[in-house]
Amino acid sequence: MTETNHVDATVSALDVPLERDGFMRNLIRELAGTLQDVVGLDEAAGYISVVGHRVGDQINQEYKSALRIERLSRAQVAAALVDLKRRIQGSFYVIEENAQKIVFGNRDCPFGDKVRDRPAMCMMTSNVFGVIAAENLGYAKVTLEKTIAQGHGECRVVVYLQPEADTGGFAAREYFES
Repeated sequence: MTETNHVDATVSALDVPLERDGFMRNLIRELAGTLQDVVGLDEAAGYISVVGHRVGDQINQEYKSALRIERLSRAQVAAALVDLKRRIQGSFYVIEENAQKIVFGNRDCPFGDKVRDRPAMCMMTSNVFGVIAAENLGYAKVTLEKTIAQGHGECRVVVYLQPEADTGGFAAREYFES
C-alpha cells in the first residue's frame, strides 16, 4: 500500500460530522451571514427574497401540476405550505385559517440550528408563502411575528389575504398575483 492510499484510508475512516445536508445548511448559513455582515440585514433579506420568490414560483407550479389544477383554493394553499415545509423537515402547522388570514406555527426550522442569528434566511419562508398565496388567491401580506432565527422557541407566520388587514404593528411584505 502506498503512503497516499494509507493516508486516504486513515482520513476516510475519521469520525468527521460532514454530509451533504449539513454542508448545504452551513453553506446557506454562511452566505446569509456574509450578506448580513457586508450589506446589512435589510439588503441581505432583499437578496434572499429574490431567491425565495423564484423558489416559490417553482414550488407553486409543482403543487398545481401534481393536483392537475390551475389554482389552489385557500385550504389547498394552507395544506401545500404545511406539506412543503414537512418535506424539507420543518414542523409547520395551521393555527387558524379564514377568509382574512392563515396563521402558521412552526417548531422546527428546515435549516435547523443553522438559522440562529440569521433572520435574513426567514425571507425564504416569507417569499415562498407569499408567492404561493398571492398567485392562487390574488394577494398576500406576510408577517414573521416570531422566528427561531431571532431566538424564539418557535415561529409564527401570518399570511394575510386582504390588503387592508391590520398586521398588529408587525412588519409585513406584500405579494401580488403576477
